[in-house]
Amino acid sequence: REWVRKYTLDNGLLESKQKRGAEDKDQQRVYQLYYDFSQQIKRVRNHQVLALNRGEKENVLSVNVRVDVAAIERYLKFRLVGSRTGAAADVLTAAANDAYKRFIAPAIEREIRKSLTDVAATDAIKVFGKNLYHLLMGAPLRGRVVLGFDPGIRTGSKLAVVDENGRFLEKAVIYPHKAAKYDPQGAKKVIIGLVKKYGVSLVAIGNGTASRESQTFIADIIKTDLPTLQYVVVNESGASVYSASDVARAEFPDLHVEERSAISIARRLQDPMAELIKIDPQAVGVGQYQHDLPTKELDAELNAVLETAVNQVGVNLNTASPQLLEHIAGLTKTTAANIVTYRDENGPFTTRTELKKVPKLGPKAFEQAAGFLRIPDGKNVLDNTDIHPESYGLASTLLKETGSQPGPSSANVLQALANPAEAERLQVGLPTLTDVIESLTHPGRDLRDGTEGAILRTDVLSVKDLKPGMQLQGTVRNVVDFGAFVDIGVHEDGLVHIKNMVKTDRKTRHIETVNPYNYVAVGDIVTVWVKEVDVQRARIGLSMVPIVAD
Repeated sequence: REWVRKYTLDNGLLESKQKRGAEDKDQQRVYQLYYDFSQQIKRVRNHQVLALNRGEKENVLSVNVRVDVAAIERYLKFRLVGSRTGAAADVLTAAANDAYKRFIAPAIEREIRKSLTDVAATDAIKVFGKNLYHLLMGAPLRGRVVLGFDPGIRTGSKLAVVDENGRFLEKAVIYPHKAAKYDPQGAKKVIIGLVKKYGVSLVAIGNGTASRESQTFIADIIKTDLPTLQYVVVNESGASVYSASDVARAEFPDLHVEERSAISIARRLQDPMAELIKIDPQAVGVGQYQHDLPTKELDAELNAVLETAVNQVGVNLNTASPQLLEHIAGLTKTTAANIVTYRDENGPFTTRTELKKVPKLGPKAFEQAAGFLRIPDGKNVLDNTDIHPESYGLASTLLKETGSQPGPSSANVLQALANPAEAERLQVGLPTLTDVIESLTHPGRDLRDGTEGAILRTDVLSVKDLKPGMQLQGTVRNVVDFGAFVDIGVHEDGLVHIKNMVKTDRKTRHIETVNPYNYVAVGDIVTVWVKEVDVQRARIGLSMVPIVAD
């Protein structure tokens, strides 16, 4: 059995065919690549395994393992009877062949398929986690009043204005697209009115149904009436899930689902982490085949990613939602809710130590959480740093001895103290001293500020405008085993296949073989060239390697 398993793994093929009479969903023939697919088992890729599994589950594909049965039968005969002949030898050979065909071969095929699926699922979970992390760590767009635009046709497009801090100001419904209540002039008047009333400088347009038409509508208004206005296409995956959730109902009990969605789209642009944290990670659309993955393992990975991202950035104790707070180390769903209740009843926190008054938040929880909770306008400037209260004495000593104040202006003076001799004098570890000095020179720092923000647009591009060789800028929306999907401002994201990421003569099979730290990440702004366009199937092939147009 061990020999047969190894021979099958080394020499077998994983094959698939389209089932007779089976129809591919959405008429887009999403499994077309696997209608007549054959690959060596040891060379099959993880995303191919997951695609084959889903196609089989949806009764579009039939999948099987094929191996040279005659070679296996020759081996079995050699092991059992060798060169002997006669009736007994024939019986043993026939029994072995029958056992292989009816029992061993199907069992080994199941083992191989399960092993391939387990490896593929583990890899997909890691990919999902990395993508979610980069999505959460997207650069916030601060200081802009934003108009959220949730496109729709039959029921109209929903609008919501939020101020610089994400506070909801006003809502509206317009009908700019051809439908029963088609009113483009009225829609234009509403947009202009809201922009002028609240000083809106940016429109966040969801990328769902009618997004293409909505972009054209806003671009025309910018061209004729509001030349300083800009727009951004926002990935609205999960916005509808949030809008119908208990969290959204508690936050906006008087609004309809669609109106909450427009608020979510606007806020997602202002602070991706604060808004996305309210949504089930599986609904944000940055993985591959996530609905086919083991739920327990996927949840564990995503929860770890959420906690890592939130704690690396830290949160504003006086504005953070319960959903954001519960991912802070040391806090639970209950203590996060109690913090918000205490804040509502007693006003904003003025010091970190005030947290000790929150019900059920004990000394251990305070010790774990305090360093990740910021108070920008508190009594103590150190409360707006990631310095833990246990190190406030050290921070105060450094400031007093150097006559400095927290901020970049003190960087040179303070950083001169980051050496082993000073650490020994102050009786602290050098890493602790270095971290405290770094925090003092950057109070209120946010790791996300160093990343590139969204691409702001004023005009619109159609898939029909795309030509091979055209150079564009885009935002990476998803990274998978075989490449990256990039938003270039048309309705469909384009695919940069891994072979089109860097110039190489060798065959690259997985994205991490290009760069062990990932060549691109979700949210990156990249320059791409159009490689090919299939308008009928809505497929766009892109390249990060320059292409010269014919």
